[in-house]
Amino acid sequence: MTVGVMLPRDLAPEQVLSFAEAAEQLGFAQLWVVEDWGFRGGIAQAAAVLAATGRITVGVGILPAAARNAAFTAMELATLAELFPGRVIAGIGHGMPDWMRQVGARVASPLTLLAEHLAAVRALLRGERVSTEGRYVRLTDAVLTSPPSVVPPVLAGVRGPKSLAVSGKHADGTLLAEPVTPEYLASAKQHIAAGGPHQLVAYAVAAVGPDSYDMVRPALEWIGEPDWAPHLAPTPFADEVARLRAAASSRAEFAASLPDDLVAKLAIAGPLDVARRRIGELHEAGADVVVLVPAGPLPDLAQLV
Repeated sequence: MTVGVMLPRDLAPEQVLSFAEAAEQLGFAQLWVVEDWGFRGGIAQAAAVLAATGRITVGVGILPAAARNAAFTAMELATLAELFPGRVIAGIGHGMPDWMRQVGARVASPLTLLAEHLAAVRALLRGERVSTEGRYVRLTDAVLTSPPSVVPPVLAGVRGPKSLAVSGKHADGTLLAEPVTPEYLASAKQHIAAGGPHQLVAYAVAAVGPDSYDMVRPALEWIGEPDWAPHLAPTPFADEVARLRAAASSRAEFAASLPDDLVAKLAIAGPLDVARRRIGELHEAGADVVVLVPAGPLPDLAQLV
């Protein structure tokens, strides 16, 4: 089983590099940085933690296609891959609608944009000369002067059926945001329907120990919102989650109302053996990599590696 860990977006700046170093020393296979609007840039974080470590693979999850030029995205990723060959994974997605609205980057057809963006970035990283006149991506004789010798895989960070289909056609893999359940994985695989090798990376909120259920609840408070519907629709407890959210006056109240047995289905939590078994279930359902989103201490989570 391959287990990675997410670098929390709100770590104090003086803790970022030490967190990356600890993740490598504790045996995690991958470290994922996030580009959430208003926090820290994905490429800058990836460069810093790659330079501070020596072996761990670093994923960027995710760069919003709506806010980035495809050619310059490819150039930035190629630079990372040149400097740290074989240690880079790129994640590209639509961008959260509210964030894209805030920065003036909303588009009429996010699906078209993502397909065009993924196709262009992957072609440029392969060293191809690209000319295209798409709806959103327009390149004329574009080529990287020094394409990477080890081409980094480009994953699509997406949720719903139509976006998953785009990922299956235009990406090397798919990054699924938390919460990921075996049911969601099975459903996602059907929609992806990739014709060849396709990596699946699953984010999962995680903590272990006697207080772990309470530790992960705050990180689950968003799952009752509409954007998270694709995660829950394939599960047998979608209606229960909807009822709990409807009865709660706030996201925090909703999270606090989640019973332990439901938390255990939405996160990796509980005693060590239970948490390990849950990771195994996600791998068996199709996840190539399970990335732990820390809700507890990093040394404790290392027991799950």
